[in-house]
Amino acid sequence: MTDTRDEGLVLDPKYDRDGLITAVATDAATGGLLMLAHMNAEALRATIETRRAHFWSRSRGKLWMKGETSGHVLNVEDIRIDCDQDAIWLICQPEGPACHTGRTNCFYRRITDEGLEWVDAPDS
Repeated sequence: MTDTRDEGLVLDPKYDRDGLITAVATDAATGGLLMLAHMNAEALRATIETRRAHFWSRSRGKLWMKGETSGHVLNVEDIRIDCDQDAIWLICQPEGPACHTGRTNCFYRRITDEGLEWVDAPDS
């Protein structure tokens, strides 16, 4: 038996118990991972309509457009959903750094046996 969510062409996101779905953003030009955040139905709808990345801020409890205060928006070229529709992939053209720290992406440290180390030296 084929699950229509897995094989069909109807958008039917599988939100978690908090009404959220994980979203990952990558750079369209480099393929590099930019950031990971969460979306609710409103954020997904706003992203589809505006082609700018919108997310649900769990810490602030509100919808936000990436770059609404910094100007570093993520222009969305393509939106993909995984096989069981519980994760979103945004392929973006970033306008400036994706991380709130001012770094290109949010994944600038690696976990080692000793703890954390810089992948790239911290921005000065």
